[in-house]
Amino acid sequence: MIRHLVLFKLNEGVERDDPRAVAGAAAFRALGGVIEELRFWECGWNITDRPIAHDFAINSAVEDADALTRYIEHPAHQEAAAQWREFATWVIADYEF
Repeated sequence: MIRHLVLFKLNEGVERDDPRAVAGAAAFRALGGVIEELRFWECGWNITDRPIAHDFAINSAVEDADALTRYIEHPAHQEAAAQWREFATWVIADYEF
């Protein structure tokens, strides 16, 4: 199995209630029931206010590297990620477990 973690940081001046952020979070929440490669899916807003914290996180798992590629290339994932490119930056970690 591969764990796929993504941490998002909203761009300067963008707040969680920004309509783009609201729509982006909804788009990612919906992926868990849409992409069959996902074996585990959760996402949500950060609950702490530490300066080093990111704002939104995705924690997911897929079977293998091929499944990860299919997930990343899936049109629903591409559409959700494209929304976030407009108002946030992110870091990713993928590891076997």
